Amino acid sequence: MKHQSYLFYVLAFFLILVGCTANDTSKFVSPFQNEALDFETPQIEKYKDHGENPFIETSEAPISTFSVDADGGSYANMRRFLNLGQTPPTASVRIEEYINYFTFDYPEPQGDDNVGLNSETSICPWNTAHHLIRIGMKGKTIPEGQLPNSNYVFLIDVSGSMSSPDKLGILKSGFKTLTDNLKDDDKIAIVTYAGSAGLLLPSTPGSEKDKIKQAIDQLGAGGSTAGAEGIITAYKIAEENFINNGNNRVILGSDGDFNVGPSSTEDLVELIEAKRETGIYLTVLGVGGGNLNDYGMEQIANKGNGNYEYIDNAEQIQKVFSYELGKLYTIAKDSKIQITFNENKVSSYRLIGYENRALDNDDFEDDTKDAGEIGSSQTITALYEVVLKNSPNEDIFATFDFRYKKPNSAESIPITHEIKSTGNTISENMKFATAVAGFGLIMKDSEYKGDVTKEIILDLANASTSFDPHGFRKEFIKLVESWHD
Repeated sequence: MKHQSYLFYVLAFFLILVGCTANDTSKFVSPFQNEALDFETPQIEKYKDHGENPFIETSEAPISTFSVDADGGSYANMRRFLNLGQTPPTASVRIEEYINYFTFDYPEPQGDDNVGLNSETSICPWNTAHHLIRIGMKGKTIPEGQLPNSNYVFLIDVSGSMSSPDKLGILKSGFKTLTDNLKDDDKIAIVTYAGSAGLLLPSTPGSEKDKIKQAIDQLGAGGSTAGAEGIITAYKIAEENFINNGNNRVILGSDGDFNVGPSSTEDLVELIEAKRETGIYLTVLGVGGGNLNDYGMEQIANKGNGNYEYIDNAEQIQKVFSYELGKLYTIAKDSKIQITFNENKVSSYRLIGYENRALDNDDFEDDTKDAGEIGSSQTITALYEVVLKNSPNEDIFATFDFRYKKPNSAESIPITHEIKSTGNTISENMKFATAVAGFGLIMKDSEYKGDVTKEIILDLANASTSFDPHGFRKEFIKLVESWHD
């Protein structure tokens, strides 16, 4: 009998592996990859490996075009793994999300622009024969008293897989924190979904905080997961309570384990793409482990005029719902970047990260093409590793063109910035972005990581903490210090 039982578990595990590898577009990785798997309760998380951008010869393709990425989910998920004493799956590493988890000390936009541009150059510390280019974007800061009223719909997964404290429990804490930050004229509705979707709380003014919190306290988990039905219901409620010129947003909290109705990533992305035309934005919050569908939720946010964050602890709740509340107020939508390299200065280049945000060059001026969003006061950063030519008389590395739409406009606005050599002076912004990117290269086991080491990362990070309003740079340093390579 024991022998038969053992064969059953082996067969079951084999079938799981076959199912996970049948679709070569995604990589399924156990979060307990360094431990023995429990055959009775196999734990599977879903990630997609987007590969790495290669070096490109400037003479063959001088133009690089991509969408901004305002997410920070991949970094917080990595922190979860390291705090468990594990290394994150390489497929989970999106280096742009490591960098954009952090806020940088960039200047405010000038004049009527909602976005300001800046850049910097330096020697590449993991390959000193190369250079780095940092490009930065800063969303206009809207003072708290001038922020538009918000129409929020909390869309909360209450299926059986959400029953643990690190899932539904942490979401309840987060939504209560956001409730505390509501203005009296803001509105909140709560939609839940398990086997079916339901309206737990009709749209309620922010002045009734106790009523909202009582509804949040009623949340309990159980049943299967009808994610598509929940999304349809949430957008319906948001449309019914739409605020003209306001901040209309669905906030989805889930582990992404959708299993009832349309549940594939492709089906849900198609649904979300149709809903984004309503003028309603989307924030996706991932929680928990074991069955986390990181790939699905990141894609939903990517295609739905939204952003994706992972909530792993109480401090992250404060970051998302208090410290960086301005990110929930979009000031630049469909934001696109196009870098045209100077062929006399740059021999070849490689964009670090942003692999799943690439755009065709023709997409840059096409206002029908979707791209990323930037929130109030939010900073976006990207790094290129470049090989230079011996051209001492050339000072310009590249031209940085940027296009975005203001929230209520269908026509994009162009901005241009020249990327020039900045000499030997390296700002803390450059040092810290380089440190985080270097750590991302290690976590990804990148073929381009060169000579990067823990010591190089710590030297750069320790030299760039004078701007650290909420201590997240210092936390990064402690995280790197505690990591054992």
